[in-house]
Amino acid sequence: MTQRITIDPITRLEGHGKIEIFLDEAGDVSNAYFQVPELRGFESFCVGRHAEEMPNITGRICGVCPEAHHMAAAKALDALFGVSCLPAAARIRELLYSAFFVTDHTTHFYLLGGPDFIVGPDAPKEERNILGVIRKVGLGTAKAVIACRSRNHDLIKKLGGRGVHLCGALPGGWSIAATPEIQAEAQLAARQNVEFAQFSLGAFHSIVLGNSAYLDLVLSDLYLHRTYSMGTVDAQGAPNFYDGQIRVVDPEGNPFAQYDPSDYLEHIAEHVEPWTYMKFPFLRKVGWKGLVDGIESGVYTATPLSRLNVADRMATPLAQAEFERFYETFGGLGKGPGGRNLPVHHRLATHWARLIELLYAAERMAELADHPELCDPVVRQVVEPRAGSGIGSVEAPRGTLTHHYTCDERGVLTAVNLIVGTTNNNAPIGMSIARAAKGLIHRETVTEGALNRVEMAFRLYDPCASCATHALGKAPLELLVRNAADGALLQRVARDLE
Repeated sequence: MTQRITIDPITRLEGHGKIEIFLDEAGDVSNAYFQVPELRGFESFCVGRHAEEMPNITGRICGVCPEAHHMAAAKALDALFGVSCLPAAARIRELLYSAFFVTDHTTHFYLLGGPDFIVGPDAPKEERNILGVIRKVGLGTAKAVIACRSRNHDLIKKLGGRGVHLCGALPGGWSIAATPEIQAEAQLAARQNVEFAQFSLGAFHSIVLGNSAYLDLVLSDLYLHRTYSMGTVDAQGAPNFYDGQIRVVDPEGNPFAQYDPSDYLEHIAEHVEPWTYMKFPFLRKVGWKGLVDGIESGVYTATPLSRLNVADRMATPLAQAEFERFYETFGGLGKGPGGRNLPVHHRLATHWARLIELLYAAERMAELADHPELCDPVVRQVVEPRAGSGIGSVEAPRGTLTHHYTCDERGVLTAVNLIVGTTNNNAPIGMSIARAAKGLIHRETVTEGALNRVEMAFRLYDPCASCATHALGKAPLELLVRNAADGALLQRVARDLE
């Protein structure tokens, strides 16, 4: 009889999820699933609202990355109203967004992913948390992490009009102009961010890459998948979080596609499975072949690692030096078409890629903070509603984020579609979990450490399940009525909502 191991809830992610592992009669893993049992359905209840509300509405999808949804919505409004964003407003948007990237990547490295590779994947579960990280790296580092998040969130609040959920976006502009005082604060914060990013990379090199056991784990086949890679690049082929074209390379590093975000439907389609509320995007021109990797499969990855894999270079000098060091470490790979680095498919390397992006975001923030026209007061313009559609895209920390709105002549939304960063990675997450489970779990070796290493397979993607649950098709509803005294199940009522 088939046996099942359930990891529920899985830990250190935003949202809710569980892992179901099925064993065969010999006690080996026959399959494993990453299951998201929650439904948010933001697309549906946005229909009928005024388009201008979308930056504020969609920011409520998530308390971890509201800035990403706010910015994608702002860009979708620009397209929907047929206006270009004013130059000063665009600088403010990207400055704020760079500060957000610094805070978000810091959170994942030290609080979510850090306990696995700083404390250790086999450490007691009571120690695999932020307190264990602090004991390992010292109280001074903990204070530096808090200070980094504090200064950047303070700047985001001043530029965005409110903490956590911003209210700055306007079609073609921004509601708050930067002042000389804010510019000076941004300049100081950016310099401190660069120092903090360099420190974090130093810690990673010494604690993680300096640990032969962990480095062997990074370089092993346990977390290896050869998929297509996706990311946004600028005109010089460097990653850009705020603007650019979306580039896709195949598992061998060959250019596959490069397109404007407004053309995403020509390249991306979505598959649905009945056992999860999260959709499975895939490359339309390759097709859905299931949860398999390789060049014949339409599965792609959109992560910090994939953004490096599609890039020709980094846009800032310190990040470029670390970019070169990264690919030298995986050096036997050599160069691919056009001299581009061959893709790295060792998924645990995503943690290193995330820190390289942290350094780039800090450097880019410094460039924008030093811009002589940052404080230009012209950040608003008058727009008129019109019937049509608008598509906005940014790179969220977890992957390429697309907002697509359609509205009538009154500016009232008639259709909304979101492809969220984590949704892009749903298939790779499931594949990574299954591969890790098959390599680690056997009847005689089901240990706490092994189960945590299976969780590491999803955690490296930094998933946000709340953002990503936008299912097509049925939305089953289950009501359980229990006795208040002893919890006994009295009645179960279920239905499927089409």
